[in-house]
Amino acid sequence: MSWFESLILGLVQGLTEFLPISSSAHLRLTAAFAGWRDPGAAFTAITQIGTETAVLIYFRKDIARIVGAWFRSLTDKAMRRDHDAQMGWLVIIGSIPIGVLGVTLKEQIEGPFRDLRLTATMLIVMGIVLGVADRLAARDETGGKHRVVKERKSLRDLSVKDGLIYGVCQAMALIPGVSRSGATISGGLLMGYTREAAARYSFLLAIPAVLASGVFELKDAGEGHVSWGPTVFATVIAFAVGYAVIAWFMKFITTKSFMPFVVYRIILGILIFILVGTDVLSPHAGESAG
Repeated sequence: MSWFESLILGLVQGLTEFLPISSSAHLRLTAAFAGWRDPGAAFTAITQIGTETAVLIYFRKDIARIVGAWFRSLTDKAMRRDHDAQMGWLVIIGSIPIGVLGVTLKEQIEGPFRDLRLTATMLIVMGIVLGVADRLAARDETGGKHRVVKERKSLRDLSVKDGLIYGVCQAMALIPGVSRSGATISGGLLMGYTREAAARYSFLLAIPAVLASGVFELKDAGEGHVSWGPTVFATVIAFAVGYAVIAWFMKFITTKSFMPFVVYRIILGILIFILVGTDVLSPHAGESAG
């Protein structure tokens, strides 16, 4: 991998990780469209450490409060009723599904799941799911001619059951094209949470899974055509761009709909099917990596 490739892929990772459009799909597609070799699952997982570091810094006050309350709850029974302490446990519980499936499906993640036809399918299907979820949220928030405004749930309403459902939604992102944030935000909206609450918990829930995945893949970072230097460079780029995207996205969702992302996902998915169907692009383009 050249330094230029790592720069572009780092930018793509930072731009797409927190938007509901699938960062893994865009890394895969960038390599395929440019004629580069697939950077591989290890490169993707490690560069995500950069974007998750951006989450740690952006939400540092929330994280410090949650971690502190969680540790105190281990010895102080009264603290176990504290919202922040409960959030700590809910993040742990919600991380279980992706941890289990990430290990058991490792071969599929690095092989069959990277087929561009599957990526295109997931872009379209999950785009439609996000659109439906967003529409339901908008209907609750604005009401209508024959409807009253319905109050949506905040993170203080988060239960163990909802936390596990969020976790299952996050695990779906093991398939390129699904999108970690897209799946968890869609799940949150369908369960009745506000856009801001769904996005905030989505970002917090991703921290353990992404950091663990990145550390697990460190042993494979220097294998194949991807060396340590470009990987670290791409990770730093992903961090800087990712931080800016988080700040923008959290402001965007307070007043705007997810529909632009829905339309983008569907158009991109259809384009991939057309390119693969006309043999312009191979469904396995770039899969010789590693």
